[in-house]
Amino acid sequence: MLHVGPFDDTTVRALNLARLPPLLEVTRGSPEVLVGLVDGPVAIAHPELVDAHIRELSDKSPGTCRDTDSTACNHGTFVAGILSARRTSGAPGLCPNCTLLVRPIFTETIGQNELTPSALPEELTAALIDCVAEGAHIVNLSAYLVRPDWRRQRELEQAINFAAQRRTMIVAAAGNLGTVQSSVITQHRWVIPVVSCDLEGHPSQSSTLSPSVGRRGLRAPGEGITSLGSDGSLVASGGSSAAAAFVTGTIALLLSVFPKASVAEVKVAVTQNVATRSTAILPPLLDARAAYQSLKRRQS
Repeated sequence: MLHVGPFDDTTVRALNLARLPPLLEVTRGSPEVLVGLVDGPVAIAHPELVDAHIRELSDKSPGTCRDTDSTACNHGTFVAGILSARRTSGAPGLCPNCTLLVRPIFTETIGQNELTPSALPEELTAALIDCVAEGAHIVNLSAYLVRPDWRRQRELEQAINFAAQRRTMIVAAAGNLGTVQSSVITQHRWVIPVVSCDLEGHPSQSSTLSPSVGRRGLRAPGEGITSLGSDGSLVASGGSSAAAAFVTGTIALLLSVFPKASVAEVKVAVTQNVATRSTAILPPLLDARAAYQSLKRRQS
């Protein structure tokens, strides 16, 4: 049996809420499963990431932090910790044996008071294409788009279509605006949009909801999550970026356990058969155990 933890009480409750412990006991992930991280740069030298399988994809935007105090570095390292930290680090470390493809889009020059780093649509488009071309099985997106004009949005939509053609799953943070609205990302039928919830499963007050999120998305733990700080410490944070990483990590583990499962089978298992959903704006809670059992039945 694999050792899972130690975790603080909040992280334990978050993992239990998403029913992740049984899957965590089965696997740490496979290096053959490639997870694209489109976020900020990552403090790869963090003691809890030194053993992780991490690859940088862009020479133009280095994957390693140059300024560990930057918002971008903190954000990227925090999300990377949820996915790739050692299981004994105190961070979730959901799939530490999977290969993390780091493709930053957040610059380290953004203001310190900017809670959610933003990106231009063309930056996100280029990063997504890079991850898909590199063979990513899943891409985790966390980005608030700025100046999304029609032409740039169309290019981003085409990049998502490219991912769909290559059967690369996309998990995207729905946002933390506390409103009902959608974007070219969350509206796309190929994307699994994710909203944050508290430890009782209630949507966070900051959650950005919409009919497309309700139809095709999930909600996952995203409040008070402990993960890696870029200065080498542990920090508590949250939002839809943290929640999306829980979904991405779950998918990576499922692909590791069931390498012969089709993308369609994995998506149906994780999203709990979106074809049967109502038109409500609130998506169901991530249920990793149910997804695992569903795929196990299909593969038996």
